[in-house]
Amino acid sequence: MNRAFSRKKDKTWMHTPEALSKHFIPYNAKFLGSTEVEQPKGTEVVRDAVRKLKFARHIKKSEGQKIPKVELQISIYGVKILEPKTKEVQHNCQLHRISFCADDKTDKRIFTFICKDSESNKHLCYVFDSEKCAEEITLTIGQAFDLAYRKFLESGGKDVETRKQIAGLQKRIQDLETENMELKNKVQDLENQLRITQVSTPPVGSMTPKSPSTDIFDMIPFSPTSHQSSIPTRNGTQPPPVPSRSSEIKRDLFGAEPFDPFNCGAADFPPDIQSKLDEMQEGFKMGLTLEGTVFCLDPLDSRC
Repeated sequence: MNRAFSRKKDKTWMHTPEALSKHFIPYNAKFLGSTEVEQPKGTEVVRDAVRKLKFARHIKKSEGQKIPKVELQISIYGVKILEPKTKEVQHNCQLHRISFCADDKTDKRIFTFICKDSESNKHLCYVFDSEKCAEEITLTIGQAFDLAYRKFLESGGKDVETRKQIAGLQKRIQDLETENMELKNKVQDLENQLRITQVSTPPVGSMTPKSPSTDIFDMIPFSPTSHQSSIPTRNGTQPPPVPSRSSEIKRDLFGAEPFDPFNCGAADFPPDIQSKLDEMQEGFKMGLTLEGTVFCLDPLDSRC
């Protein structure tokens, strides 16, 4: 029977908070694989997943395939599954997406956790085989979840509010850059019109320029060298060339490119901060079921 875990009663954890906050705890295990499950929690859910993956591994073992070894790196930022030699990250499971974690009481080597996939939003059950550390790994994930939740309450709201303000300022800068560019285009158009007017209006008291000679039909004779400039305006003068709009990046008066907050690096500020915050709130509200024990967390701080 599940019992509520109260944050007021400190559970005996395996590691110091600093070890999980500033570093990570590594473990070696064999990875039986992952499979989609219908529910985010439940002993029967993981039991069926373990049975399914064990059967698949038996078949592959009979074909001569070995169970791949992996390294688990557990911290308050999540559970990373890496290839032991190359350190290539195969899976990165964020803690607020992990809803169930348990080690098999009938098979002391097996442990598992359910995590909601960030792309498909499907619940996946990951199953591992560890000869000696199955229970310790389960407890370590539980401790990391508890620390991550506390850190979220302590600093999450402040960080998100700051990022919101910066994102708002970035949007305002973008609007001002757009407005500035439109005003510069209008000024350029007015300057062109003024230049045309000055060229086409002769000074007072000046002689009227002689019109080009024409033929008997009152037409200007054709000249190959002046074909492109043979169309006169009134008073026989040519209009100034229309400035071409360059396809290059427009720059401001100081030669700088317009600021675009949406072209920032992916690690700067996410485009939808509130959506990310809501996702973390939902994950932490669900809590983590650990070894049949439910982490019944306090209501989220209203600041977040």
